[in-house]
Amino acid sequence: MAVIQTENLTKYYGKARGVIDLHLNVEQGEVFGYLGPNGAGKTTTIRTLLGYLRPTAGRATVFGLDSFHDAIAIKRRVGHLPGEFALYPHLTGEQLLRYFAHLRGGVDWSYVRTLAERLDIDLTRRIGQLSHGNRQKIGLLQAFMHRPELLILDEPTSGLDPLVQHTFYELVDEARANGQTVFISSHILPEVERLCDRVGIIREGRLVAVEMVAALKARALRRLEITFEAPVPAEQFTKLPGVRDVTVADRHLRCTVVGSLDAVVKAAAQYTVVNIRSEEPSLEEVFLTFYGRQADNAAKEAHHAA
Repeated sequence: MAVIQTENLTKYYGKARGVIDLHLNVEQGEVFGYLGPNGAGKTTTIRTLLGYLRPTAGRATVFGLDSFHDAIAIKRRVGHLPGEFALYPHLTGEQLLRYFAHLRGGVDWSYVRTLAERLDIDLTRRIGQLSHGNRQKIGLLQAFMHRPELLILDEPTSGLDPLVQHTFYELVDEARANGQTVFISSHILPEVERLCDRVGIIREGRLVAVEMVAALKARALRRLEITFEAPVPAEQFTKLPGVRDVTVADRHLRCTVVGSLDAVVKAAAQYTVVNIRSEEPSLEEVFLTFYGRQADNAAKEAHHAA
């Protein structure tokens, strides 16, 4: 059953593009990643799904309910972390969460305390005294605390330290195991690969692909720089599967690898390796590599035409 469904969903702000002809289905119990550069239309999609924006054309449904006309009924069943999370600075974390809990008709407060402990949040401090990362933890807690059927999280790990990011990943895994549906907007490819079952890739307001995460990982793009103890012959690497853009300068080999690193690692192991450095590509590079410059140009032309 589709928890989220859009048909030709389009949103313009005057003449400015939001999203265009969006067809999207998110199934019950899956973790769906919504991946795209900043400004691609991710937040516009979320705000339309939750009824904060009225579509210019097309429609969106959540739980089979119209996203705009049935927004109140939808929000009762959703946990939402917005990308820009506004809080009352003079309230403590506990006061704020109890306020939200009362609006929802009550929550299991023992579960709230468990979440606060796991996320390492001091609920006695005033919101205005908290760092960005600690405010983000409050936002995560309010999204999860009522065990919603659907979690919609916009850039959820912004400002979190690595340990708390790991806890967040555990919470998402547990939500999936409990049959909850999770919709995560992000511009961080490794994060989406770690968490999600499927990924939708949006660019210039258009959905350009929907991939299983396993397929995305199989085409992972990495740039490698390998330093050897002595110079190595470039031809040992140029013909390897998935290896491209090979350059050798003195003892340094640089290349781009698509998919598995197995072949290049085995080739490098024939020599004495001093250091290996790996760099993740930008989303723009991933887009151009996987979907081609023709699609890139088409997206730009559609944007200018609008």
